[in-house]
Amino acid sequence: MQIEFKATKRDAQGTGASRRLRRAGQIPGIIYGGAGEAQAVAMDHNELYHLLRKEAFHASVLSIDVEGAKQNAVLRDVQWHPFKQQVLHLDFQRVDAGQKMHLKVPLHFVGDDVSPAVKLGGCMISHTINELDVQCLPKDLPEFISVDLSALEAGQSVHVSQITLPAGVELVQHGEGDPVVATALVVKGAAAEGEGEGEAA
Repeated sequence: MQIEFKATKRDAQGTGASRRLRRAGQIPGIIYGGAGEAQAVAMDHNELYHLLRKEAFHASVLSIDVEGAKQNAVLRDVQWHPFKQQVLHLDFQRVDAGQKMHLKVPLHFVGDDVSPAVKLGGCMISHTINELDVQCLPKDLPEFISVDLSALEAGQSVHVSQITLPAGVELVQHGEGDPVVATALVVKGAAAEGEGEGEAA
């Protein structure tokens, strides 16, 4: 899915200039990286506020129309007001179609409601990791990665190494080991009930 929004060039910089922009319903931001120089921009607050609520906005190559010149970039940082629902600043990094990039991609868990752990074991599924740091070409960047839990048994876990990554996508490793992504936790009440049924039989 291609997400596009408009921005304007921003010449005046500094704390005072940023405050004036925010009072006018704008968000100061910057686009950096790639072959071009860093460019200060301003965007409509309401438009970006609603885009930021979409999961795909955080894991997609975005098209930024800066006064008619489109630039492809990814969101790198968002600064929020400490207590208001107000975006204070946005950072975007340009991407090159021929160069691999890395970005955190959300995980979507599927099949947990039909897994033996839930249907037969009365377990609760605990999601310990909700996103993965991946590396790929911009054209291969997925909006999300699916984690199939339909075969999960009571007491079992799914590890990062067991996730099937889309074509062209590589995992960016941080440290050693094979982190747990989801675990089927046995609920005490359910376990006791199962033991009681076994004794009665």
